[in-house]
Amino acid sequence: MPREAPYLAVADALRARILLGEWSVGEPLPSRARLAEEFGIGRNVTQRAVERLIVEGLLEGRAGSGTYVRTPRERLRMVRSRHRDGSRTGLTERGLTERGRANSWDSHSQVRVPAPEAIAERLAIRPGELCVTTHYEFLADGQPVQLSHSWEPMAITSGTPIVLPEQGPFAGKGVVERMRAIGVAVETVVELPRPARATPAQAHLLGVGAGDLVLLIERTIYDSDGRPVETADMVVPDGRRAVVYEFGIDQP
Repeated sequence: MPREAPYLAVADALRARILLGEWSVGEPLPSRARLAEEFGIGRNVTQRAVERLIVEGLLEGRAGSGTYVRTPRERLRMVRSRHRDGSRTGLTERGLTERGRANSWDSHSQVRVPAPEAIAERLAIRPGELCVTTHYEFLADGQPVQLSHSWEPMAITSGTPIVLPEQGPFAGKGVVERMRAIGVAVETVVELPRPARATPAQAHLLGVGAGDLVLLIERTIYDSDGRPVETADMVVPDGRRAVVYEFGIDQP
């Protein structure tokens, strides 16, 4: 049978010691160099073990200070489904309660923003072409649970009632319904999730530490002709949410 990865064994050992109270809540762990020496492993292995416990919510990193035992938190599941569930975010909580579900949001849009090169590539437009960009902060019981920064080409929406996503007759209806209102049929959504570190601005809005692990989801929405009509970067605090993807099976 394959051997367990060394960092998982170290994470298991550290987790057991934390749960036994060797380090209390708010107390710093020894440095990574010291842990590496104690376990007889490389620092990169120690780093991965500590990062795993940060993701689990047992530890938190503090920029320039070290790694500390944090108050245990329940890690809520956020289900991203291909099926329309009526929610603005596309995230749903499953279980007996609705704890932690995003139930409100703040937003701010800007028009005539030139598309940076990376965004232009995702939208299949030329760099500098004008877009509407919207920043979202999704809240659950007043607490931030997700950030989103979306871009829509003005070549598609300019002069229509949907040019501002959160204003007008289709405010808050979501990309699919808004685009349908101007005769654009959305057919495909592509999401690319990857781990990232919270920037200072993201950390401030999410209530986490700068450099904490987050899940970055790069989403692009295409119409029936394969044209990108919106792209967005969504940021979820990784230590608080377990993001689960759900896909239905098309029946014959």
